Amino acid sequence: MDATQTALRLFVFHHAGGSHVSYRQWPALLPAQWDVRLLDAPGHGRLGDLPQLDNAGRLADFFLRRLEPELQVPYAFFGHSMGALVAYEMSVRLAARGKRLPVWLGLSARAAPHHQGQDRDHHQLPDAELQTHLEVLGGTPDEVFDNPALWALYDPLIRADMRLVETWRPRPDTPALPVAVSVFGGSQDVSVPPRRLAGWERHTERFLGLRVLAGGHFYFQDDPAPLLGRIRQDVAAALAPAAAARA
Repeated sequence: MDATQTALRLFVFHHAGGSHVSYRQWPALLPAQWDVRLLDAPGHGRLGDLPQLDNAGRLADFFLRRLEPELQVPYAFFGHSMGALVAYEMSVRLAARGKRLPVWLGLSARAAPHHQGQDRDHHQLPDAELQTHLEVLGGTPDEVFDNPALWALYDPLIRADMRLVETWRPRPDTPALPVAVSVFGGSQDVSVPPRRLAGWERHTERFLGLRVLAGGHFYFQDDPAPLLGRIRQDVAAALAPAAAARA
């Protein structure tokens, strides 16, 4: 898409063990004037031939190096679960470096940053317990659990992603982001219930709200329309001050 025609460039970051495939319907369901980019982390999806990264800071830097030329138009980040953590860490790095910031940051199914571990080390669980945890979360095809060969391929991928999430800790002196932020979650998410999402308000100067939608951890999987509708509304709200200033 020509940059002169781009109203917004939206970068979408996937969850642990996932890829861009889970979000492949989104570009057709979002405004035509948006340039929607579905990204893969190394070792996932279209980047499956690259070595996987199990450190959030290194993964954020990987994306920033690749995306820097694409950040010259109004842009936004949306991340789900692991993707939310990475999108936040990228925004923090951009702010610290004095770079152009996203006009909006959407964080989904990721608890607000905390300085002491609250999450169980799922990446170290025995296979049976890890599979049970993943089944509760949803988002993983049943055949992965039923086929030992598939599980042997998936197991190291998900464990490395979970290690990235569970070992990440925010820097205690990180200032609130000067970015409009919306937070999303599922009302029945047993892993990241809404009460664990509310703390994000402290990490931004412009909190647009907590959006709790029906469903579990992958509340948008069967029908992304409610989430995408909220994204359109919140991006419009984030862009409104700049539009008013130009009027």
